[in-house]
Amino acid sequence: MSDQGHEIVPASSGSVVGKVLLAQLGLSVVLAALFWGVNGTVSGYSALLGGLTCVIPNAFLALRLVVPRRDPGPGALVRAAYIGETGKLALTVIMFTIVFSLVRPLAAGALFAGFIAAQLVTLSGFLMRDRSQLDNKRKKHDE
Repeated sequence: MSDQGHEIVPASSGSVVGKVLLAQLGLSVVLAALFWGVNGTVSGYSALLGGLTCVIPNAFLALRLVVPRRDPGPGALVRAAYIGETGKLALTVIMFTIVFSLVRPLAAGALFAGFIAAQLVTLSGFLMRDRSQLDNKRKKHDE
């Protein structure tokens, strides 16, 4: 805890969140390039928009959870999680609405493929976290 009463988030949790977001963005770009190369420009930008429709709301949620709060207690963290998840859901709906309303032509299959692929990257965050916890337990055991 800092002298101003802000909660300090462990570097490992912040780095996992950052790694997952970067991996989602990277996969979205790579998938968009693959769709563009195989199916053309419309599929490429549709896949990229699908990935961004996942990454941007996830970044909002991540920021809500890792940004220091005035009240470092568990109640504040739960409130931040509720607000973050509600905002994430709202942003996802808004982004899909904007994409389906304004983007013409659009390849819906590529859009959803980009969204789902980026969403699946989130599971890798759990694996990274579990792996880092396992490594920490091994280090403590070896000492």
